[in-house]
Amino acid sequence: MTASTENVQNTHMSEKLRELHGALIEIVSVMNRPQRDEQMVREAGISLDRALFPLLVAVERLGPIGVVELADRAGRDYTTVSRQVAKLESLDLVERRGSAADRRVREAIISPKGKAMTDRIDAAREKIGRAIFEHWDDHDFNELVRLMRKFANDIGGDIGSASET
Repeated sequence: MTASTENVQNTHMSEKLRELHGALIEIVSVMNRPQRDEQMVREAGISLDRALFPLLVAVERLGPIGVVELADRAGRDYTTVSRQVAKLESLDLVERRGSAADRRVREAIISPKGKAMTDRIDAAREKIGRAIFEHWDDHDFNELVRLMRKFANDIGGDIGSASET
């Protein structure tokens, strides 16, 4: 490969990375809007404080999970998340227990009542998702899912250690 060809490829990659970053900012912005969570709660027909909604879903998806890890993933302060998990526990939506790996750590796990609520949220999310993707052909949708999963796997690792998949 010549230096000229490499420069063209680097410029193209830089432009595409900037475009990708812009798209990710738009997606994260939409997903972080309070109105989105309120819409999801409304569609699911549940009553839940908007601040608790993403934590409940995270506990269901990732649990058992410690409060420190949950706070890190939510981008919130540990003490705030600890209070919010206590609120979820008081609503019988999560249970807390000692970690099998480290007894000093208390982990949150979804309760049966919390699982029933997240099942309703999942149904609402699917309804909204189907509306968003109704005009996409199957190939494009499947490629988006495949590539997003690949991206999620790679971005979670150390920079420079992207997978080969």
